[in-house]
Amino acid sequence: MTRAFNILLPLALGIAILAIWEWTVAARHIPVYVLPAPSAIARALAANFPSLMASLLATLTVTLEGFVAALVAGVGLAIAFSQSRMTERALYPYAVVLQVTPVVAIAPLILIWIGYDHINAALALIAALVAFFPILSNTILGLKSADFNLVDLMRLYGASRWQILWRLRLPTALPYLLGAMKIAGGLSLIGAVVAEFVAGSGTATGLAWRIVEAGNRLEIATMFAALLLLALLGIVIFAVFSLLEWMLLRRWHESVLRAQE
Repeated sequence: MTRAFNILLPLALGIAILAIWEWTVAARHIPVYVLPAPSAIARALAANFPSLMASLLATLTVTLEGFVAALVAGVGLAIAFSQSRMTERALYPYAVVLQVTPVVAIAPLILIWIGYDHINAALALIAALVAFFPILSNTILGLKSADFNLVDLMRLYGASRWQILWRLRLPTALPYLLGAMKIAGGLSLIGAVVAEFVAGSGTATGLAWRIVEAGNRLEIATMFAALLLLALLGIVIFAVFSLLEWMLLRRWHESVLRAQE
């Protein structure tokens, strides 16, 4: 009963908001180029469905490429930091600098350096830069959160550093990493959108460029349709990583076991 209520309540609220939106636009005669009604957005989505889906696929490809690159680099560097304090002290400040530098400021430089002939690689790199730091910082925290008593016990029994890493530190870090992946998935989508905005000039073919193009033509309903697809894509990414987290942790980690009670 509680689970059904938790699902139906947001659904009912969303339907109510759409109904009020539709009624307000019709009652106040708001022009479609100012605020289209949900029905107009649905018609624009249906009319431009093939091209919008192609743009969605382009944005999804860049997002996944950026996320995978951030995941590999973040986990690899976190493991290196956990195994060598000198490496962490030497490189971690640069990771922080990269995090606090606005990606919008460096995105044009990346596009120039890589070149518009390799636009997809440039877009994926920008998306990876946005998603990189949460994976790195959370994984480092997870690797350092291993019970020091268990670490000492494994050392007492002659376990090597890599055995301790594989059998203790990585399992301890897994919940932290999965939490970071949920955050980084959304950030990689944001990075892909920012990269497409910066690329501009029709070079990018993703949903962000469709939003810019529709705005320039005052096709506001199409703009909202592209924005709707971006929002749905973000929700799907978050849901996929939430499902992955549940599948990997449901048998042993308290965060999932208590949620199931």
